[in-house]
Parts: sequence; C-alpha cells; structure tokens
Amino acid sequence: MKRIAILQSNYIPWKGYFDLINMVDEFIFYDDMQYTKRDWRNRNKIKTLNGLAWLSIPVEVKGKFFQKINETKISEKDWAKKHWQSISHNYSKAKYFKDYKDIFEDLYLNCSEEYLSQINYKFITTINKILDIDTKLRWSSEFKLIDGQTEKLIGICKECDADIYLSGPAAKDYFDEGLAEKEGIKMEWMDYSGYKEYTQLHPPFEHGVSILDLLFNEGENAKKFMKSFN
Repeated sequence: MKRIAILQSNYIPWKGYFDLINMVDEFIFYDDMQYTKRDWRNRNKIKTLNGLAWLSIPVEVKGKFFQKINETKISEKDWAKKHWQSISHNYSKAKYFKDYKDIFEDLYLNCSEEYLSQINYKFITTINKILDIDTKLRWSSEFKLIDGQTEKLIGICKECDADIYLSGPAAKDYFDEGLAEKEGIKMEWMDYSGYKEYTQLHPPFEHGVSILDLLFNEGENAKKFMKSFN
C-alpha cells in the first residue's frame, strides 16, 4: 500500500511536519498553490528569553495578489544573516547547539536562493538528512492539476499510484472524503496531539515552534519526542 502526503512547503517547520514526511512513501510539495500572507510558508517561531519570536523571510507581495508559492521571490538579501544571528544568540546555550552549528551556519550564510520554495526545500532536505528521513520528495508542478480542491489532490494521488492519502487535520474543512473513496483513495488523518515535552530553554514549554528547537535541545534524542520514529 502506497501512502503519500501533499502539503505546502514551510520555513523551518515544526516537528509534526517532519513526522508527516516520515510517515509516507512520497511527499509532494504543493507549491503551485496561491501564496498566503501571515502563514507558515515564510515564517516560523523560536524560543527566546523574552518569549516566542517570529523569524520571517521577507518576500515580494505588493501587487502580486495571486502569485503562487513557487513564484514568490525574496525581497531582502540580508534576511538569512539576521535569522542566523537570532538563532545562534537564542540557542547558543542549548545542550546540542554545537552539534548542528556548522550545518545551519553554512545553510544560512550561504543561502543565495531567490525563491521561497527553493529556500524551504533546502532547509527541509537538510533536516531530513539529520533525522534519517529518506522519503521521496516531489513537486505538485510535476503533475497535471485539475479544477476543484479535492479533485486536484485526488489527481495527484492517482498519478502517484497512491492507495492512501495522509493529510493534516486542517484539510477536513474542505476535503471531500467520499469523493476520494469513490476514486479508490483511502483517507488517513494526521493526529498532532499527545507529543511529549522535552528539555526546552525559556519556559513555559511550547510545542508549536520550529524543529530547530528540538534538535538543539535534544540532539540525537530528538526522534524520541516525535511520533513517526517510535
């Protein structure tokens, strides 16, 4: 039985995103969809001494109301240096920060990609390697997309010869599960509840932060605090 997931690329996503990737045979970046402001595409949260802080990649949006995620360009070149300064400042005292410092410092200080999708892909694939995730990654632009929210996703499933479509719970608001069943696609819904707490700087504990927080605080033990490795 072949299982796939289809989801927009996000910037340094939280641990649940990587559990979703690890639970499927193929993961499709849904990046020829419309870019949405104030979403996870270009930003995520980290812990700081003063509470949660957003790290946001500046992108071109003025007058581009219908641009797709894979058409979204970066608007400031020095964003990566600023993000790395913030990350290294706030996590330098984390137990395992030094284990990953060189990897992420190189990523940030040599990040020359012009498009948001390319940046997200670069960070996600690097984190996949750290976690030993070998799921095949593809782009929705590889497929023939048809009209209709559910129909598009089912079309990708069929082109992938997928038997099971694993989705995050937010899709329940619009996905027609009955239509999927008619097309021979079984739906499974990701459950993001019940994550264990781990050692984290600057209490109180917060699950909804970038996976960098988990890596820097738990190192090789990070998988023990995720769902798809147990």
